[in-house]
Amino acid sequence: MKARFKYRIYPTPGQKYRLAKLFGCVRVVWNDSLACCQEKYQLGENKPTNSELQKQFITQSKKTEDREWLSEVSAIPLQQSLNDLNQAYQNFFKSTKGQQKGRPIKPPDCFVPRNAPRFKSRKSKQTARFTKGGFKVGQHKVYLAKIGKLKIVWSRELPAAPSSVTVIKDCRGDSRIAPTRYFLSFVVEIQPEVLPKTDSSVGIDLGIKTFATFSDGTKVDAPKPLKKRIKKLRKLSKSLSHKTKGSKRYEKARVRVAKFHAKLKDTLVRLST
Repeated sequence: MKARFKYRIYPTPGQKYRLAKLFGCVRVVWNDSLACCQEKYQLGENKPTNSELQKQFITQSKKTEDREWLSEVSAIPLQQSLNDLNQAYQNFFKSTKGQQKGRPIKPPDCFVPRNAPRFKSRKSKQTARFTKGGFKVGQHKVYLAKIGKLKIVWSRELPAAPSSVTVIKDCRGDSRIAPTRYFLSFVVEIQPEVLPKTDSSVGIDLGIKTFATFSDGTKVDAPKPLKKRIKKLRKLSKSLSHKTKGSKRYEKARVRVAKFHAKLKDTLVRLST
């Protein structure tokens, strides 16, 4: 069974610059390939294979004047980006046949229907995945190809050697107001714990005032720090609602709410796992 383990990292200014370049290259390769696939769709032709896309938009693009800067970053995340695009199309095609969860989709309804792969924006969360050969895990730092050794905070120990790692840039608005956070998400193969079979079962309902309520009536109260944070979130949200949308004060308040949502999410994840 595969599991993800996420950790905070603190890149240097130089590493942030190289990461920004990497995220941009990954985004360009995805968008160029997606535009090609959509053009083929409009012409009634088959979608190019993954190897054809890699050859055209990575190997050959590096030799052109417009895309020669693709060679400045590791090729592994660029290849993984096209693997993700291929998987996204497979999921989309399954949904058109009713093999994917949700309402079946009919492609003729619109050019970019629900669940179809979409273009990536620089304003959204940025990611780049490295597989074996592109990263190395150390005691206090993690090495990424053409990025360097990143300082990492090991909040918990990795149970096994990871097969891949995704570097994530969490965009929360204006970086001058709220510093951007960076994370590494490792994929690790773990053995699921085998529990003895039992005929009994229990239901759990997670709430706010009462953190958890079991089907047998047992209640688990929310910890005091969680209650305080929820109360503060209400206060921040109320303050945001009183600001004029588009103003500098509104943007500052919006970022504060986004930051607090992230902290609250981290707290809930720790309590529920």
